Amino acid sequence: MNAHHIIMKLVARIPLLALFLCTLSAQTPEWIWHDNKGKAPADNEVTYFRKAFTLKAAPQKATLIAAGDDQAIVYLNGKQVLKNPAWNQATRANVRRDLKEGENILAAWGKNNSGDAAFILKLEITYPDGTQQTIVSDPGWLASQTERSGWQTASFNAQGWTKPVSRGKLGVEPWGDVMAPPTATPAESITIIPGFKVELIRSSQNEGSWVSMAIDPKGRLIISPQEGRGNMFRVTLSSAGQVDKMETINLPVGGAMGLLYAFDSLYVSGGGPEGLGLYRLKDTDNNDSFDKIELLKKFDGAGGEHGSHAVVLGPDKMLYYIHGNFVKLPPDISPSSPHRNYAEDTLLPRGEDGNGFGVGIKPPGGSILRGDPEGKHWELVAAGMRNTYDFDFNPDGEMFGFDSDMEWDWGMPWYRPTRIYHLVSGGDYGFREGTAKYPRYYPDILPPTYDIGIGSPTGVKFGTNAKFPAKYQKALFAMDWSYGRIFAVHLEPSGASYSATVETFIRGKPLNVTDLQFGQDGAMYFATGGRGTQSGLYRVTYTGNLDTTPATKSSTAGKDAEARGIRHKLESFHGKKDPSALDFAWPYLRNEDRWLRYAARIAIESQPVETWEQRALDERDINGSITALTALARYGKSELQADLIAALAQLDPQQMNEDQKLAAVRVISLSLIRMGPPSPELRQDLADGLAKFYPNQNDLLNREIAPLMIYLEAPEVVEKTLALLEKAPTLEEQIWYLFNLRTLKNGWTLEERKRYFQWFNENHDNLSHPPELLKWFTEAQSDYRNGASYPKFIANFKRDAIATLSEQERKELDPILSAQPVVVKRSQEKPREFVRDWKMEDLLGSLDQVSHGRSFNRGKAAFEAAQCLACHKFGNDGGSVGPDLTAISSRFSRKDILESIIDPSKVISEQYQSTNLHLKDGEEVSGRIIEDKSNSYVVLTNPLLNTRTEVRKSDVARSEPSKISSMPAGLVNVLTKDELLDLLAFLESGGKKDSVFFAR
Repeated sequence: MNAHHIIMKLVARIPLLALFLCTLSAQTPEWIWHDNKGKAPADNEVTYFRKAFTLKAAPQKATLIAAGDDQAIVYLNGKQVLKNPAWNQATRANVRRDLKEGENILAAWGKNNSGDAAFILKLEITYPDGTQQTIVSDPGWLASQTERSGWQTASFNAQGWTKPVSRGKLGVEPWGDVMAPPTATPAESITIIPGFKVELIRSSQNEGSWVSMAIDPKGRLIISPQEGRGNMFRVTLSSAGQVDKMETINLPVGGAMGLLYAFDSLYVSGGGPEGLGLYRLKDTDNNDSFDKIELLKKFDGAGGEHGSHAVVLGPDKMLYYIHGNFVKLPPDISPSSPHRNYAEDTLLPRGEDGNGFGVGIKPPGGSILRGDPEGKHWELVAAGMRNTYDFDFNPDGEMFGFDSDMEWDWGMPWYRPTRIYHLVSGGDYGFREGTAKYPRYYPDILPPTYDIGIGSPTGVKFGTNAKFPAKYQKALFAMDWSYGRIFAVHLEPSGASYSATVETFIRGKPLNVTDLQFGQDGAMYFATGGRGTQSGLYRVTYTGNLDTTPATKSSTAGKDAEARGIRHKLESFHGKKDPSALDFAWPYLRNEDRWLRYAARIAIESQPVETWEQRALDERDINGSITALTALARYGKSELQADLIAALAQLDPQQMNEDQKLAAVRVISLSLIRMGPPSPELRQDLADGLAKFYPNQNDLLNREIAPLMIYLEAPEVVEKTLALLEKAPTLEEQIWYLFNLRTLKNGWTLEERKRYFQWFNENHDNLSHPPELLKWFTEAQSDYRNGASYPKFIANFKRDAIATLSEQERKELDPILSAQPVVVKRSQEKPREFVRDWKMEDLLGSLDQVSHGRSFNRGKAAFEAAQCLACHKFGNDGGSVGPDLTAISSRFSRKDILESIIDPSKVISEQYQSTNLHLKDGEEVSGRIIEDKSNSYVVLTNPLLNTRTEVRKSDVARSEPSKISSMPAGLVNVLTKDELLDLLAFLESGGKKDSVFFAR
């Protein structure tokens, strides 16, 4: 071919090439806005947009992506199909069903809060024949700043509308690529034990923040976001374990904290057309799509993070349904339930949480119900957990859960860590609100299998179906949302229960893990999300050389299996009257195995008390007597109180071990709680008898005898208890005695009062803490700090103690009572001047600068200047109105942290949510309810100024959760850009000066 022909051929192709390049260019969406005749956009300015287009056929797939600076709503053929609340991340919507062959109309409403203003959109269409069409925002659209009726519809006459101006193509600053798919924490930054591989297979694309998962018989994952309805979806996995297909479940249910596929149904613990409860979804026409929704059971208090959670299919083919501590049991629970006769059972008045969380809530606490597949008949199996989110059955058919701590209790003697529980019939695990939480050694509850430490438990699952080595097939995988960990809990049979060892299987930062399942391929699939954070779906496989063939179940032979079998037989009597129960169960009251003694006691308590009360009084074996008298204290008539104490006195303390002594003291307390105050003679006998053991060389015995002696107003109890307080080496021990003495009115000398109240004026920062508590913080890679309720607990104890004083005592103690506590003084900055009304768009492009070269001192100063410590704890400093920020980077990404600072009302945890009280006179009081008194509420209306308002309950017409955060917006507007970036580095580092963020 000669040069002439080559040139002619190229020239002929130029128009086609030019057209191709123009087409590519046209497919890039542009940021557009009304021309404003050359003027800058005004604050709160609204612009309306329209674009007509034609489709050659009904589409097979259509995805709409749009964003507005600062807000946008998009309509398609007159119907609202998308709402974008923030410009920095475009919103996606499936609009296939909203499009039609022929002419269609896109319309959008955009609002500018302040600063720059623009709108961007892309509509990607795929036809059945595989061809594609793309509609994008560009200057070819029409725009107006005048709203007229019908402007969203095709028939509207757009006369007077003008062409918008382009502010730049997608990717231009200050907006960046807002249509870039959001990404969860990369797998490369996640640590997993050797021999295993983790991969990120899907990041949420505006599909919500995922909190629960289930798997159906076809191996498809069903996932629910935390908020919303009609947005649950089903994920089909490829043979390689990758996401092959995603389908929305188009029924008005969602916000599920628990999902289960069983009996050809999807059970949903969440919200639906009839409110919160347990719903069942069915496919009635067998077209592989759910089309029927039915409410099986409604629950009061089922919403939120302390509401109704997981529903699991038991080995008996019954539904097991777990609830958090805010859920009220329905009135139709079976009277023959295994768990009954629960109560607060504390001898001295309970102190409510210092911040008012859980005020007034009574037992049973977190609970497990068992029901039939139709959801018609329910019984209470076990309770006394705090807020167990999930649980599972091991191959032996035994149930295990991962219960939460109350992190605001750090530094308090009643703090209970997150823990693994073996959940059994009739089990009470001792959680009570406020100061009333039980220690693990009480004989009327069951102990934890393993104390994990600090964290926020979420999903759990046994590796029974995993293609992992046998050790991990038998493991319980338990998730910690706060510190980004998945534990492998290795359980070993131990008598009628189990013992455990624990290792950290996976760790990431942030890795806000929520739920997990094992697929048909034997891989682990886990999700991240919660509280509006970015979600991801991950896959974990074994890549090592160990055998992964299915492991056998634990042996059904041997002493441990035999003990479990006996426990199961004892449990068969729970809640049922059976004359044979007493003779079968009684010998096991004497057993060395605590789990058998407990199961036997519940079996005996299920029988009429008059059939066994004398037998309890006559029992002489130490274990048998203590366990039988525990039952009698809980069920016996008050007339038997003296006989019960006399029977207990027959036991020789010299023959008891420490656990038995603690249990015996608990029986005395239970008899006084349940049977009422003792006679004067019995009161004296008890005080004299206990005085021989108080104070004691055993700290736990001192802990248990102290409230008894205070209740009895025993002679010298004040002096003895103050001496224990003053020599106690840990903060927790000192607070225990301080707390118990607070309501004692009589028996004080003035000097003893002075010693007591002087404690409140001293600095206790140098006191030690229990070594296991410090170990738990170290394992979470976090420094110890007192809980958020600590300062208010202390203030409340002082208030309660002052209330016991006479007028004369108040007068004489006034110099001590009015003295200010010793605190470490902080330098006070001068008030700063306004710098800028910061928006997300101003800082998003600079977030990568946070990782290195920042200033620790400037970040710390910015933290103080923004008044963060007024409401948030950071280390041991700060307030308790908002979340603890010390380990914030373990659960939130840098972008999430910035967004919570700039827009604090976007996501509000229920723990920190304010309440709007609408009064009968038309006024409104909004804030955190920090005290719930019998006739009034005390409301913290301004956390920065500690402003409180007391509202009479009779004046309240209605109340509702506030959608506005108690954290004011704009606190960081006194900071420069560099100071804000330093602040982010300071927060992510946990306040550690040697962090890599500050390396130069």
